[in-house]
Amino acid sequence: MATTGPDDHEPVLRATLAPDEQLRVQARARDAVLAVSDRRLIVATRERVVLSVSFNELRRIQFDIERDRPATMVIVPEEAHHEPQVLAIPPEEFSATAEALALIGRQIARFQPPGQTATASLEP
Repeated sequence: MATTGPDDHEPVLRATLAPDEQLRVQARARDAVLAVSDRRLIVATRERVVLSVSFNELRRIQFDIERDRPATMVIVPEEAHHEPQVLAIPPEEFSATAEALALIGRQIARFQPPGQTATASLEP
């Protein structure tokens, strides 16, 4: 399967953003684009948005890097009606993906169980 660029997904991605929503970072996967806005995480293919969830709706993100193959990112939403996403991330997208993971991680850290204090912020 051919790897596609973020521009292939741009119309679908832009159509899903609210007028006042800011796109912070996007990274290309083999068949989709991973985007992080100031409000949510979005996974879009050329045809449609396959996942769009706020940060507090994320249960888990796993990122595995193996030698001689694309990395694997698994995104598991909290609610079962949002289908988990498995993305193949090529090595040339590791930097953008790391930036996306850092932004997401800071947001997830803000949603602590009752009785714990959150200290993370989306701002670097």
